[in-house]
Amino acid sequence: MRKTFEPKVSIVTGGASGIGKAIAAELVGRGSHVVLADLNLDAAEATARELGPWCSAVALDVADAAAVRTVVQDVVAQHGRLDVMVNNAGIGIGGLLEELDERHWDKAIDVNLRGVVNGVTAAYEVMRAQGSGHILNTASLAGLIPAPSMLPYTTTKHAVVGLSTALRAEAAALGIQVSVLCPGFVDTPLLDEMYEAPASFGGSSVRSRVRMLQPRFLTAELTAKRGVDGLAANKAVIPVGAMAHLTWRGLRYVPVVTRAVIQLQATGARRLAARGH
Repeated sequence: MRKTFEPKVSIVTGGASGIGKAIAAELVGRGSHVVLADLNLDAAEATARELGPWCSAVALDVADAAAVRTVVQDVVAQHGRLDVMVNNAGIGIGGLLEELDERHWDKAIDVNLRGVVNGVTAAYEVMRAQGSGHILNTASLAGLIPAPSMLPYTTTKHAVVGLSTALRAEAAALGIQVSVLCPGFVDTPLLDEMYEAPASFGGSSVRSRVRMLQPRFLTAELTAKRGVDGLAANKAVIPVGAMAHLTWRGLRYVPVVTRAVIQLQATGARRLAARGH
C-alpha cells in the first residue's frame, strides 16, 4: 500500500512567486513547513510572511551547487528531515536559433538544468539516509514535445524530464519518489521576463504571442494543485492543462499529425520574426 502523503518539511526553489509560491501554499496546506529558496530574498521573505508561520525564506542561486547543498543541510539540521524537494526555479528563453548566443545557452543550462541537478543531488543524499522522500521537478510541456523558437528552454526541459523519469526508476527501491511537472503556459511572471529576448521575438513579454497557441493561460494555483496531487499519487509525469494533455498524447499516438501542427507553428514564428513582430 502507498504511504500517506503527509510531508513535514519541504524546500521549494524559485518559491517567491508563480508556480513555486503556489506549490508552497499547497504544501503548507498539507501541514508541511516550507522553506522558500529564491534568488530574490526580499520577495521570498514577503511570500513567507503571506503564507504564515509555517513558511521561511532563504536566499539561493540554484546554479551554485555548494550553496544548494548548504541550504538542504541547514534545513535538515534545523528540522531533522526533508520530505519534499521541489526543484522549481527556472528561466524563460525564446528566439530562433540564429538569434541566440552562448549567453542564452549558458543561462538556460545553469538555471533550468544544472539548478535541478544540484537540487536533486543535495536532496537525494538526505533522502537516501532517511529511506524516504519526494522529489518534484518542474519541467514544462516544452519538455514533452518539440517546442520551436525556444531551443535552449526546450532542450533543458527535455533533459529535466529525462533526469526525472530515469532517477524515478533508480530511486524507487530506496523509498524515494520522483515526479516531473509539465504544464502548458501558466500565468506567471516568467511570461514577462524572458531572458535577453531578441527584438524579433517581441521583447521580454511573450503573452500576446503565446495566446495564439493557448488562448487561456493556466493559473499557478491550478498547476500547483495538480502537481502536488500528482506527487502524492506518485505519478511519474504530471501534465497540466488541456493543451499539455492533447499535444503530449497526440505526439505519442498520432505523431505525424502532431508534428505537422508543430511545424506550422514554427513556420508562423519565423514569419513573425521576419516582420520584426
